[in-house]
Amino acid sequence: MLRLHDKYFEPFISATDIDRSVERLARQISSDFPGEVPIFVVVLNGAFMFASDFLKKYPRNCKISFVKLASYQGTSSSGQVKHLIGLEENVEGQTVIVLEDVIDTGNTLVEIHRIFSGMNVKKIRVATLFYKPEAYKQSFPVDYVGMKLPERFVVGYGLDYDGLGRNLPEIYQLKERNMINLVLFGKPGAGKGTQAVFLKEKYNLVHISTGDVFRYNIKGETELGKLAKQYIDRGELVPDEVTINMLQAEVDKNQGAEGFIFDGFPRTTAQADALDQLLKAKGMSVSATIALEADDEVLIGRLLERGKLSGRSDDQDESKIRFRFEEYNQKTAPLIDYYKKRGKFFSVNGIGSIEEITTRLSEVIEKLDTAVNK
Repeated sequence: MLRLHDKYFEPFISATDIDRSVERLARQISSDFPGEVPIFVVVLNGAFMFASDFLKKYPRNCKISFVKLASYQGTSSSGQVKHLIGLEENVEGQTVIVLEDVIDTGNTLVEIHRIFSGMNVKKIRVATLFYKPEAYKQSFPVDYVGMKLPERFVVGYGLDYDGLGRNLPEIYQLKERNMINLVLFGKPGAGKGTQAVFLKEKYNLVHISTGDVFRYNIKGETELGKLAKQYIDRGELVPDEVTINMLQAEVDKNQGAEGFIFDGFPRTTAQADALDQLLKAKGMSVSATIALEADDEVLIGRLLERGKLSGRSDDQDESKIRFRFEEYNQKTAPLIDYYKKRGKFFSVNGIGSIEEITTRLSEVIEKLDTAVNK
């Protein structure tokens, strides 16, 4: 797997397969124009590697010129083409063959035809190494195609993501990860931590507890831990940005995971948005939020019993426990609405044996897994 900026890419088309396609195009175009000396117009920046290999394989005489056009911003087409460098050669009465790296929406192709429309060329043809037919929106013909690609973002062999990746000899695609990523909700005593242990083992998920992550960073005196401690020592809330950066570090440490369980985060809709953005940048998303529901009186009994063993003062005082429940209700209600609107909220009965509750959670997760992999 390859990382460029904030995104991950996986191998898609090998250098060998690219070379075969380039050689086939060179033979095909050569046979279509016997006795002619065409002008190959290379569209920069993306087509420089394709053009270099193509022209080395082209067996006849030819001329070469260059134009530079830009249409991409980030991972999607901006829809606007800017003509940056014009054609200086006299092409009147000559055959022009445009060499493109990739044609998707076809906006660049429209600009190419505009450039040559008033130049009285003998004929114009377009050869592209990669073509995305599902994305193509123009009526101009694409005369020569090396490979057809599905509608996905790719880098390598001249194609870039915000300036990186052009030098790669093969093609990589943006990694879209079909993973099960869960957010566990539940009042104190609902059993989130206990269930997370069973679920992570059963489904090979990584359990990320916000509390554990904070303790790890603070105790290990990481830069993020030192920053968080400064806020805590002043009695202030740790900013969401610090927390999300800690979570990102945990996700980055577990690139081979089949999914994540987020426990204790998000707690606000702003944090939910931040988590969505973090996962989106890595080709992932929240699959579901699951709330373990239980009657307050049952949970109070659980916590009071836990307090006898743990020694935690907030588990030994019923008034403090009820205050925590009220705080949970106030903070969680907007999050429930947030995820319900996205069809990602599930409620599970949290009363019963550990095994019974695990079974209920598993039924939800396995339905998600079926839906994801259809």
